[in-house]
Amino acid sequence: MQQESYRGFKELNCWKEARSLRRQISILTKTFPKEEKFELISQMKRASRSVTANIAEGYGRYTYNDTRHFFINARGSVAEILDHLSVAIDEEYINEAVSEGFEKQCETVFKLLNGYIAYLDRENKLLKQPNSQS
Repeated sequence: MQQESYRGFKELNCWKEARSLRRQISILTKTFPKEEKFELISQMKRASRSVTANIAEGYGRYTYNDTRHFFINARGSVAEILDHLSVAIDEEYINEAVSEGFEKQCETVFKLLNGYIAYLDRENKLLKQPNSQS
């Protein structure tokens, strides 16, 4: 009998979509001018990596508050990516159509993160309810 390997956070839809976003950001930033290597390119890559890293770290935390905190940090990193996209438009590295595609992808990640945070909140509320079977 073959034992299935532990996948944990890799099974979360929010992590899967954030991973896709991270890959797309990496591809996109390769088209930016070389002088942005230590500026916008670095910032966009760090923010996109922060999303998946915070999901992974939050999933690995033991307490509700810790887990929720890291998922909220992941949301913040998605918002940071959105701001960096506006810089890329302003600097004319990308056009509105490219930005809109990334914005939709960010919105999807945002919604999935919100859904997981809501799930955590529901589970936490259930755990705090007194046992009605006395």
